Amino acid sequence: MKLKANIATSENGFIFNPATGDSFTSNAIAAEILGYMKSGGSEEEIKKKILENYDVEPNQFERDWDDYMLQLKEANLLDL
Repeated sequence: MKLKANIATSENGFIFNPATGDSFTSNAIAAEILGYMKSGGSEEEIKKKILENYDVEPNQFERDWDDYMLQLKEANLLDL
């Protein structure tokens, strides 16, 4: 999954969709995930980096990942 090309993000977790005018905020880990997505990282690469950098159980992270991807999809931020 990739973010739509026009989606603006910041390091502090601010997300802006210029096509709709919608803006969102996210936590630091979500902002890091967005940064990896914008730089072209694959889903597997991103997951590996997060699991290496944070003390989180893989099963819990998978549930959180799925939830976050659903939120991004519902907000029309993903280019599917």
